[in-house]
Amino acid sequence: MIRTHEAGSLREEHAGQQVTLAGWVARRRDHGGVVFIDLRDASGSSQVVFREEDDAHGLRAEYCVKVVGEVRVRPEGNANPELPTGAIEVVASQVEVLSESAPLPFPIEGGAGVSEEARLKYRYLDIRRPQVAQAMRIRSKATYLAHQVMDEHGFTYVETPTLTRSTPEGARDFLVPVRLQPGSWYALPQSPQLFKQLLQVAGLERYYQLAKCYRDEDLRADRQPEFTQIDVEMSFVDQDDVIALGEALIGRIWKETIGYELPTPLPRMTYWDAMSRYGSDKPDLRFGQELVEMTEFFAGTTFRVFQAPYVGAVVMPGGASQSRKELDGWQDWAKSRGARGLAYVLVGEDGTLGGPVAKNLSETESSGLAAKVGAGPGDAIFFAAGTASASRDLLGAARLEIGRRCGLIDESAWNFLWIVDAPMFEEDGEGGWTAVHHPFTGPKPEWADTFQDHPGEALAYAYDMVCNGMEIGGGSIRIHRAEMQQRVFDVLGISKEEAENKFGFLLEAFKYGPPPHGGIAYGWDRICMLLVGGDSIRDVIAFPKTASGFDPLTGAPTPITGAQRKEAGVDAKPKAEV
Repeated sequence: MIRTHEAGSLREEHAGQQVTLAGWVARRRDHGGVVFIDLRDASGSSQVVFREEDDAHGLRAEYCVKVVGEVRVRPEGNANPELPTGAIEVVASQVEVLSESAPLPFPIEGGAGVSEEARLKYRYLDIRRPQVAQAMRIRSKATYLAHQVMDEHGFTYVETPTLTRSTPEGARDFLVPVRLQPGSWYALPQSPQLFKQLLQVAGLERYYQLAKCYRDEDLRADRQPEFTQIDVEMSFVDQDDVIALGEALIGRIWKETIGYELPTPLPRMTYWDAMSRYGSDKPDLRFGQELVEMTEFFAGTTFRVFQAPYVGAVVMPGGASQSRKELDGWQDWAKSRGARGLAYVLVGEDGTLGGPVAKNLSETESSGLAAKVGAGPGDAIFFAAGTASASRDLLGAARLEIGRRCGLIDESAWNFLWIVDAPMFEEDGEGGWTAVHHPFTGPKPEWADTFQDHPGEALAYAYDMVCNGMEIGGGSIRIHRAEMQQRVFDVLGISKEEAENKFGFLLEAFKYGPPPHGGIAYGWDRICMLLVGGDSIRDVIAFPKTASGFDPLTGAPTPITGAQRKEAGVDAKPKAEV
């Protein structure tokens, strides 16, 4: 080994020992003929002292060096209690530059004000920053823990293909041309959904993997074209079995990485309850401010805006003190979300109502409004009116914005829950229906025989785990009976021919005694982001892409040459089927 000790491992008990360290020059400080450097490696850093300035004359930031010296306890008053190695220093007797560093594109230490694109372009330098490296290590530890939990519960790790056929799963596929079959294409999997169901038909019963998934989605905040999920499928189980496994998995990870004890069993909330109370199927319960439905309250109103199928409200504590500019800003905020605006009423300190909406309310409406929504003097009441879905969506977003602006969210808290009983279908906007989850999601047992008669009311045997307002995992009990699967296809308007074309290999397998089965998939990047306290999943991905899908490090995606197009058969037309 080049070194005898890791820099971050040295303590007072090493005093008097001769050590050899190797790492990078993190910081250099010149103090009147004595030079100090902080030598950093993967374990941490130690202070190195050079008594002869000439010995350290050529050392610059991020030089890779080897240092030989003696460990000693720092002089009284010089210890740094903030560092694990803060009680000692290494007095250097030899130094060797293993490799030099060019001038840095940004400082490794601190790094405040550095653009994300610069950090991603030089990601190998960005990872040298302790907080970024620590995020990689926490992700690694969480991965080991996940493997332990799944092994303890009798699961088999199986890798499924990343070159497969295109199947509809909610987003566009990334396609790969096949050189040996010009005009034919593989698709990269959006998820291993169909393969993991095949593994249940195969009798493995308990499957999992950390799976790479690929989705060609439009630009969306905090998304990556390639991401990782921990994918799970189980035979002969019901919803409670999958939920219990999920709590065991997440509980172990949170406890052993950050010391948080998951309060199991986690609470469960129905989808409709979440939407009506919080305007979201992934509610953040770290603060209150629930939505209040006002449809009946305004049933006889003469105010045209509130003559709508649904009227709802949410209260902003202290919001009446906002300036006109701030209140106008709310209108711009609502319009940016596709709404016409955000109606509001201000409650004065004396209880009188103000704002443009107040003058349109009857005396009865004005006198009972504050009490109905739970508003007090100095509060603002925001309203949305229209269809229930769009209005709740707007109010749910306003609730979160209120929580952020008013400092209502306890950022140190953890809040987990399950959302259950989601709808099985939703209208597709063209007079038909589409699956809320995917076409293989089973109905709740009480809807097993009648879902096709009432698609808009039928509930799915599905469940999502939510943490601090983020969906971190979701799954369902699958359909395993052919006749039920056909009824789902009928509701979705998928013909037998179309189903055979899209899912033929799965439907063929389901002829051979498929077991009842269900599963769940957790967004691994999002879980790790929460564990490290990051703001984006890019914080826990070694080499992420920007929100637009561009890779500043490699420059991908890039055009290909004409020769490459020809060799890969990109422009070839498939041979006509015989």
